[in-house]
Amino acid sequence: MSMRTRRSALRAISGLTGVGVARVAFGDSTDKQAGRTDASEEGTNRRNEFLGTWTASPQAPLAEGVSARGFEDETLRLLIRTSVGGHAIRIRLSNAFGDRPVTFDRASVGIQAADASVEPGTLRRITFGGEPSVTIPSGSRVVSDPVDRRIGPGQNLAISLYAESATGPATWHQLETRTSYVSPAGDRTTELNGDAFTTPVTHWFFLEGVDVLAPNKTGAIVCFGDSITDGAASTIDANASYPAVLSDRVNERPFPRKSVLNAGISGNRVRHDSDTFGENALARFDRDVLTQPGVTDIVLLEGINDIGFERNSGSAYAPAASVTADEIIAGYQQLIQRAHTHGVRIVGGTLTPFEGAEYYYEEGERKRQQVNEFVRTSGAFDGVIDFDRAIRDPDDPERIRPEYDSGDHLHPSDAGYRAMAEAIDLNHFRRPG
Repeated sequence: MSMRTRRSALRAISGLTGVGVARVAFGDSTDKQAGRTDASEEGTNRRNEFLGTWTASPQAPLAEGVSARGFEDETLRLLIRTSVGGHAIRIRLSNAFGDRPVTFDRASVGIQAADASVEPGTLRRITFGGEPSVTIPSGSRVVSDPVDRRIGPGQNLAISLYAESATGPATWHQLETRTSYVSPAGDRTTELNGDAFTTPVTHWFFLEGVDVLAPNKTGAIVCFGDSITDGAASTIDANASYPAVLSDRVNERPFPRKSVLNAGISGNRVRHDSDTFGENALARFDRDVLTQPGVTDIVLLEGINDIGFERNSGSAYAPAASVTADEIIAGYQQLIQRAHTHGVRIVGGTLTPFEGAEYYYEEGERKRQQVNEFVRTSGAFDGVIDFDRAIRDPDDPERIRPEYDSGDHLHPSDAGYRAMAEAIDLNHFRRPG
């Protein structure tokens, strides 16, 4: 699918549809269980609203591989970790980049036990408009009925999707920092034992978001950026990305608690698209950030790939494009204006060091310094996070400090991501949403 076609598909994305109330209880479908107080009752809704607790920014499938093939008569068991808890849960599915309608015949959610297994008594069927199946038109997204179930913060959930018919190329998030699983054949959505899920994957397919019903002043912080936000080079299944560590920090304080959502895409750029690394930040900002339920704050950290990929002349995965520091700054100004138009605060992060990285060059370093000077001194953002200062080597400030370097001199280690998260002043997010 061409980038122009994918843009057309995105313009056709519908609003979240199919909202209702799921009434099948975890591990028990009796009327007694189903008759518990609905999450949608008027009295509850006066105090609560749906809030994003997890997200993964959707990307177009590659030309070959599992995303190009898609799935047929297989069950996906996608593992996620909540940021905040709530009284009910719903999922959001995306077919933004598909070339045909996609039907999921069954879906379920439960609390992860270990690997692909689910804790007994926690499995719950998911419905869409009261039906067990849903068809998502090409270029569209859907939201499930709410599942009336209390979910805790930092909860590991297993979300299972079964597609009997071929999905075709899959909308996905390419870099996953958790291990998910695929079964070889058949509907496995209600199986607690994970033995049937024989294929581990480090991608999320079709799952765009998970929301919880939470107090309506909770609010969500969306971390928007590239691989350094996505968590590249962090330890799989360790919740070591800087947004994951920030989530723990934010929710350790008594009030106001906030959800932290990771809207990073590895390789992403402010101003240029890539078939591998997604639409540019300006193009995906509304979908991936401003439409997140309950968003109140944004942390922006993006631009190092605009600088570095200028060196990738002729690369198919990231076509080279010359970008000036002023052009990156102009992109920031657009994002700031759009955030403020929606009443959302936006905090700017300085670009981290990259000397020694494959795409480092001296002129690129000068551009990084120009961009960082704008972030620090312009007053355009609602706040500043000096990620550069947090992880740079004090003896060689154009490089990442050795203990914070993953080894590629671009991405932080787990310790580096923690240092980034700990450099964030939580007072940026003190006001409730």
